[in-house]
Amino acid sequence: MSRPAMNRRYGTGKKRSRLAIGIFSALVLLLVFGLIGACSDKKSAGGTASGGATTESSVVPWDYKVEQAKVGDLIGGDMTLLPNNDMLPNDGNFATGDSVWVMSFMTAEMKTGADGKNDVKLSGWTPLKTFKTESEAKADMSQLKTEIQTEVDLVGVYKTQYGDKHRDFAVVSMPSGHKVKQPISDERYTAIKDKKRVKIVLEEVHDFSNYDLAMSKFRGWAE
Repeated sequence: MSRPAMNRRYGTGKKRSRLAIGIFSALVLLLVFGLIGACSDKKSAGGTASGGATTESSVVPWDYKVEQAKVGDLIGGDMTLLPNNDMLPNDGNFATGDSVWVMSFMTAEMKTGADGKNDVKLSGWTPLKTFKTESEAKADMSQLKTEIQTEVDLVGVYKTQYGDKHRDFAVVSMPSGHKVKQPISDERYTAIKDKKRVKIVLEEVHDFSNYDLAMSKFRGWAE
């Protein structure tokens, strides 16, 4: 075979090789991008419940309490509180061994599924502030936990039957948007079954750092 013919054949082979390599490289890139996209989809699905139903999560103030503790070690401008060795700023200039009154708080993480049901996860108690007297502590806490009477929407009432026994329930919609189910007597069932709104007593628990953020809790019927 003449050299020009060999060169033409060799050149044609090189073109075919380059074409094959190009096609193979394109397929590899498509596969890589496909895997990246799949990983991204999997990551973005982390905020969904099983079955693809979306969930909403929020952290709300849940409760406050006041209890007595004793001052332990003094560390700089802070102090530890016994028996759990929780640390707080020593704003009251307390000494080791002093008795103090501590206000602690608890939060709740609320997840609402697509079906409207709430899943509540409570935090532990965290010390917030110390006081010299119990009356000072409770006066401060009363600004964060308040009871009021209000009117709310009655979602409905219903009965459950088991054998020869039955129970009555009422479901109300709280100002915070979540729904509360409460067992009720036969008399109350009859009194409210045709109503659209009912009067209740609720407790509003406010966030200490953002007073406008509050959680409403059912505390009884106002009528």
